[in-house]
Amino acid sequence: MKYNIYADNAATTEMYPEVAEIMRAYFIDDFYNPSALYRQASQIRRQVKQAREAIARQIGAQPEEIYFTSGGSEADNWALKGFVSAHGNDTRILTSQIEHHAVLNTCDYLEQKGHIVTRLPVTHEGIIDQHSYEASLNTVNSPLLISIMLVNNEIGSIQPIQKLASAAKRVDAYFHTDAVQAVGHIPIDVKSLQVDMLSASAHKFHGPKGMGFLYIRQGVEIDSLIHGGAQEYGKRAGTENIAGIVGMAKALEMSCQTMQEDRDYVADVRKTFLHAMKETSLDYMVNEADSNVEGTISLSIKNANGEMIVNRLDLLGIAVATGSACNSRDMELSSVIKALKLPLEYAMGTIRISFGRDNTSEEAVIIAREIARICNFDNK
Repeated sequence: MKYNIYADNAATTEMYPEVAEIMRAYFIDDFYNPSALYRQASQIRRQVKQAREAIARQIGAQPEEIYFTSGGSEADNWALKGFVSAHGNDTRILTSQIEHHAVLNTCDYLEQKGHIVTRLPVTHEGIIDQHSYEASLNTVNSPLLISIMLVNNEIGSIQPIQKLASAAKRVDAYFHTDAVQAVGHIPIDVKSLQVDMLSASAHKFHGPKGMGFLYIRQGVEIDSLIHGGAQEYGKRAGTENIAGIVGMAKALEMSCQTMQEDRDYVADVRKTFLHAMKETSLDYMVNEADSNVEGTISLSIKNANGEMIVNRLDLLGIAVATGSACNSRDMELSSVIKALKLPLEYAMGTIRISFGRDNTSEEAVIIAREIARICNFDNK
């Protein structure tokens, strides 16, 4: 039987039809450059201003603290590179072993440039090792930037960012969080979290691809990543992506309006899937923390091959992943699974199912049944 089931929402989400519709006008009728002086341009500037205000409201920020980017990867790069550039060559960076590659690879780059990077271990649940974190803070003798993600993109674990950021403040360190998997899915207030910078990406909450933002707390010194014109308060040059900006604001507003309803619904789909998996004869582990986003499920199946499972499911019309979309073509274990220190016979059989608001409990049962069928057939 051929299905049409998409269960890789951690990779990207389907755009809201309302978002696509509101964006359309800015490709055709309202195409003007907001930097121009004539009347039509001033109307577009007003739309950008309103979008910035709308996004700021959803995360408890001020409009002037929101900077538009081309996505989460640019926001992460800007946060790290811009901070280091502004604070000098002796800046230290503290991060975790399970960050998205937009952070990990940027840290590798900065390390090659002579900066000191510490990569903290995590527990088997994917939570920052608190002892290692505190020890690293206590050795601070130079400017320190901490970059720890709010929600992990492969296993869905939610880090205690408020606790970590509060500890950072005691040693005058700055805190950045990659919230790409969190914004639009769990409640966020940047002031309560006590973060100095936060990255987000629109296509993770039913907005357009190629659009994101970086929250920079007022008073945080950060150099520009892109030089040129005066856009984004002179910090990020380039003619604004008006359609993307307006679409992102609309998508975030819609996601936040239905957030609790969507979370409850996806939690039920998750529960159905895990119950269906228990009814199989498979030996597997669920990689999760006590605090996890509802939609993301990381399964490690004993003596299985994760890539083979994903490919076989794809042939059936079911879309899931082996890990993050940015790493799914690599044959070796992802950095996240390595950091969890799973037994190899389980680790090699790791797949990620990420449910969204459009998935059904019936689809969850089908996915579990087909995973069991594939693995049992392969072991015969």
